[in-house]
Amino acid sequence: MPKIFKNNERVNSLREQILMSFVSNLMTDDERARLFGLPIGCRMREGAKIISPEKFKCGKNVWIGEYAVLDASGGLTIGDYTQIGLHTLIWTHTSYLQALRSETCKSRRSIIRKPTKIGKCCFIGGPSVIFPGVTIGDYVVVLPMSVVTKNLASGYIYNGSPVKKIWKIRPEELKSVSK
Repeated sequence: MPKIFKNNERVNSLREQILMSFVSNLMTDDERARLFGLPIGCRMREGAKIISPEKFKCGKNVWIGEYAVLDASGGLTIGDYTQIGLHTLIWTHTSYLQALRSETCKSRRSIIRKPTKIGKCCFIGGPSVIFPGVTIGDYVVVLPMSVVTKNLASGYIYNGSPVKKIWKIRPEELKSVSK
């Protein structure tokens, strides 16, 4: 019988991630968030994935939607009270040079990693894509189907591919209606 299972650091790490993902599908949103080490108050919907969770800094009361992929391999920070929409892709690395240089599956030298940051009280509508190295300010809305390739200033609503500033958020929109 051929030996199909490898035993090395990379494969063992991947096996642990696969097992966590499998087990997490049997959990509630808050149990899943706890399994992935997120702060109390956070919720993570089924199918969501965190790549390199040890490099992920998550604020309190963050909501991560179904099948979102959060790549933290280059460092990812998400502020308090932020919502990440379903099927959203947040990247902190790119491997296009690896492909162009015929290094795919042979070398990781050409992978570029950049920290990505999303501020507090943001709404990232899904599905959207956030590119590596982008910083999104506080109180930002990114409408669904957007592609964020550059830094976004605080207090605005953005839309499009690539995103464009649509309008400024009014102060009255920031006032809480809960008592």
